[in-house]
Amino acid sequence: MTTTGMTTKAVLFHELGGPEVLRVEEVPLPAPGPGEVLVRVEAIGLNRAEALFRSGAYYYPATLPGSRLGYEAAGVVEAVGAGVTAYAPGDPVMAAANFEFGTYGVYAERVVLPEEYVVARPEGVDAVTAAAVWLGYFTAYGGMVLTGGLRPGDHVVITGASSGVGTAAIQTALRVGAVPIATTRGEGKRKRLLDLGAAHVIVTDTEDLVEEVRRITGGAGADLAFDAIGGPGFARLGDALRTGGTAVLYGWLDPRPIELSMNWPLTTHAYANGALARTEEGRRRAAGFIGSGLRDGSLAPVIAETFDGLERIADAHRLMESNTHLGKIVVRVSP
Repeated sequence: MTTTGMTTKAVLFHELGGPEVLRVEEVPLPAPGPGEVLVRVEAIGLNRAEALFRSGAYYYPATLPGSRLGYEAAGVVEAVGAGVTAYAPGDPVMAAANFEFGTYGVYAERVVLPEEYVVARPEGVDAVTAAAVWLGYFTAYGGMVLTGGLRPGDHVVITGASSGVGTAAIQTALRVGAVPIATTRGEGKRKRLLDLGAAHVIVTDTEDLVEEVRRITGGAGADLAFDAIGGPGFARLGDALRTGGTAVLYGWLDPRPIELSMNWPLTTHAYANGALARTEEGRRRAAGFIGSGLRDGSLAPVIAETFDGLERIADAHRLMESNTHLGKIVVRVSP
């Protein structure tokens, strides 16, 4: 590895645990090798997967000690390695979130990434907005549209609807012409989700999911369920679908074994966002959908709070784990 002789600040953790294990440290900054780009990070978008990874609950383990962290960031290319033709210094880009973040984590002032791990930032989009865009909308579009086949007029049940992916899924469903039915555990977020564009909101602590979906759909059931939670509750989502409906599971916030509905025939997908993002075709289609949505205003990321400086990363993680926010949490790294 060729070094620049420079260092950069990065967030590392040396043991599993809560937000308090996160440390900002100086690490060597390698020069970009063949097929790599050096990116100055301007803003970072937080994702629930990073809290799971930090605590040891993700589907692959942290590379301890000194594990990196972070999937999503927006920045500017500062240098490129040999053979890179798609990007040049000065180009605004985003991390494509298709890598192992124990090695390539983007919680840093500068990062070196293979060129297939970055995508061009849509023209005119600022860094904070861009840091809140790619992963949420890619997951929503890839999971609901490319994988689940969501079409105009379909009813889609979106769980965890107040999260960054959840709010992106509501907007994505509306842009497709579908009818988003958002779920949330408490009454406090109902109005905010309706204001965001959810056609209906089901408060699962006090309302029966299946009964409400049947009522909303005139007894037919929803066409698609887009689920971040898994666990035993996944079966209830299947029960709420029409005959021949589709359930797409993209997360496992409930670590208990997943249960399937007997509401057959039923199609179930275990959606892997990274697998789609690693394909050039997947990145191209998602970039086209997201970029055009940002330009026409139909896609506009909901930003819950912006923190200034890598030193605030633990505070940002605490807010994420409080589940009191609506939308995306962003950490601004540099102007």
